[in-house]
Amino acid sequence: MSGLLRPTSGKRILFFLLLDMLLSLATLYGAYALRFNFDIPLRFFSSFDTVYLYLVGFKVVAFFFFRIYFIVWRFVGFAEAKNIVKAHVAAYTVFTGFYLLFPALFDPFPRSVIIIDFFLSIFAIGALRVAKRLMTEQERSSHQQPVLLLGVNPKTASIIKSAQEGDIPYYPSAVVVLSAENRSAVGTYISNIRVYGEEAVESLIRERGIAAAIVTSTLAQDELQALYARLSDAGVNEVKRVRLLGGQYDKLEDLSIEDLLARHPKDLDKEVIAGFVKGKRVLITGAGGSIGSEIARQCRRFGASALALIDHSEFNLYTVGEAIPEASLEMFSVTDGRILEEKMAAFGADIVIHAAAYKHVPLCEANKTAAVRNNVLGTKNVIDASIAAGVGKVVIVSTDKAVRPTNVMGATKRVTELYAGNVQSGATEIVAVRFGNVLGSSGSVIPKFKRQIEAGGPVTVTDPEMTRYFMLIPEACQLVLQAAAIAKGGELFILDMGEPVKIIDLARQMIRLYGKEDEIKIEVCGLRPGEKLYEELLIDDTEEKTRYSSIFIAGKTDYPIDKLEEDIEKLLETKDKVAALKQIVPEFDHKP
Repeated sequence: MSGLLRPTSGKRILFFLLLDMLLSLATLYGAYALRFNFDIPLRFFSSFDTVYLYLVGFKVVAFFFFRIYFIVWRFVGFAEAKNIVKAHVAAYTVFTGFYLLFPALFDPFPRSVIIIDFFLSIFAIGALRVAKRLMTEQERSSHQQPVLLLGVNPKTASIIKSAQEGDIPYYPSAVVVLSAENRSAVGTYISNIRVYGEEAVESLIRERGIAAAIVTSTLAQDELQALYARLSDAGVNEVKRVRLLGGQYDKLEDLSIEDLLARHPKDLDKEVIAGFVKGKRVLITGAGGSIGSEIARQCRRFGASALALIDHSEFNLYTVGEAIPEASLEMFSVTDGRILEEKMAAFGADIVIHAAAYKHVPLCEANKTAAVRNNVLGTKNVIDASIAAGVGKVVIVSTDKAVRPTNVMGATKRVTELYAGNVQSGATEIVAVRFGNVLGSSGSVIPKFKRQIEAGGPVTVTDPEMTRYFMLIPEACQLVLQAAAIAKGGELFILDMGEPVKIIDLARQMIRLYGKEDEIKIEVCGLRPGEKLYEELLIDDTEEKTRYSSIFIAGKTDYPIDKLEEDIEKLLETKDKVAALKQIVPEFDHKP
C-alpha cells in the first residue's frame, strides 16, 4: 500500500494530466457561459464535445512538447510560467488553424470562445501549479526559522529562492535596506517579501520574534561592527554572511571574529605581486606554519615556477604538501647550516622567504637557548646561504615584538632585523618585513578563545588593558610579498595594521558571536612572562612612506657587521642569553 502512495514521476504526470483535462473542461464551459452571458443556447452543446476533445488534445500535446509535465512544480518560477503561456499559444493557434480548415466539424461554434478560453485556461492551469508551490512553501516555512535579510542586491533574491526551495533552514521574514544602499527600494517587494528601511530593524526583530539575520551586502568593517552590535542588542544571536565563489552566491557562513576585526588594506597591488613572483623559483622556510604555508599558497597563486618548502615539523610539512603537491618538500631545521647551504645551492632560488621562527612568547622565555638558536642562528644561516647561492632577494618575516622588546622572542627577532639590515650581501637584496598578529594563526589568541568558549569557559585574558594589532593571514602575506616587490635591499618594512584592539573586547565579541553572554565568564589571569600590554610597530618617527599607504620603511639602525657577527657568536655560546641580547639590543627591557 505504501508503494502506491509513494510519489513518482509517472504519478505526478498522471495527476496533472487528469487535472488539466478537468480544468480545460471547466474553462471551456466557462468561456461559453461568458460568451452568452450565462445563458448558453442549447444548439451549441451539439458541438461542445468535439470542440473540447480537439482543444484538450492539442493542449496536452503542446504541454508535453514544452515539457510542462516534467517540471517539479514546487520549484515553479518565471521560466515555467513562460512555458505555460507558450504551450497555450501553440495549442490555440493549431486549434484555430484546424477550425479554419474544417469549420463544419465544429459547427455551430462561436469563435470568440477561443479567445475567452485561452485566458481562462492560462489562469486556471497556471494557478494549479502556483497553488502546488504555495502549499509546499507554506508547509516548509512552518518548519523554518524566520530570518531578517540585511541588504538589497542580487544575493538577496538568491537567498530568498534558496529558502523557498528548502535549501537553507531559514524563511525570510523581511528585507531591510542598509543606509549605503538605494532607499527607493523601501516599500517594494522581493519575491513577495517586503523591503523595509534600516530604522525598522529593532521593531521587526521584536514583533516577529526574529533571532537570526543574514547580511547580504558587502560592508566596511566599522559598518559591519556597528550593525552586529545593533543586532545583538536587539536579541539576534545568530548572524550569517553570504560567501561568494567566483562572484556568485555560494553558501552561508557564520559571521566570524575575523569579519569584525580584520583590517582590509585598500592598496593591495596584485599586479606588482604577480610581477615579483611569476616565473620565479621561490624557497620558503617555516613553510608549514600559518604564515609560511599561506605565503606558499600565494606564491603558487601568483605563478611561481617552482616552490621549495622547508620545515622541521613532519606533520606541518605533510599538510602544506597535500595542499601544494607540486612543491618540493624539505624536512630539516634551518639551524643546520650545512644542509641549508646544500639545498639552497641545489634549488637555485630566485627568492627566499624566511618565515621559520619560534614565536610563542612564554615558551621562548622558558627555552631561551632554543629560541636564540632557532631565531638568530637559523635566520643568519638562511641569509648567509642565500648570499652564497646568489639568490636575488631574501625576505625576512619579523614581528612587532621586535620593537622595544620585553621578551626573548622579540629580542631575537630584533637581532635578525639588525643582521639583515647590515650584512654585506653583494648582489643579494635582503629586506625584513615587520607586522603584528594575524587572525587565526597557530598559537594566537583567537583559536584559544574558541576552544575555551566551546569547552564552556571561562575565557582567560591576561590584562583588561592589553591591546594587539590584527590582520587576516592572506592579506598580511600579500603585503609581505608586495613590500618585497618594491624593496631595493637593506630596508625594514613595516605594515600598517590599523588600530590596535583590546583583547578583552575581542573576548567579549567572540562570546557574543557564540550567543553565550550569560554562560561564559571572562577571567583576568595576569601577564605571562615576557608579555607587555601594548605592542608597537615603529621604533621612532623616522619611518619613510612608500607609494602604498599600508607599507612604511623604518629608519635604518647601523651596526658594524664585524661587531654584530662577533656579538651573535657570543650570544650563541653564552649561558646568559638575556645579558647577551641586551648587549646587541640596548632597548631590550626584559620582563621575566
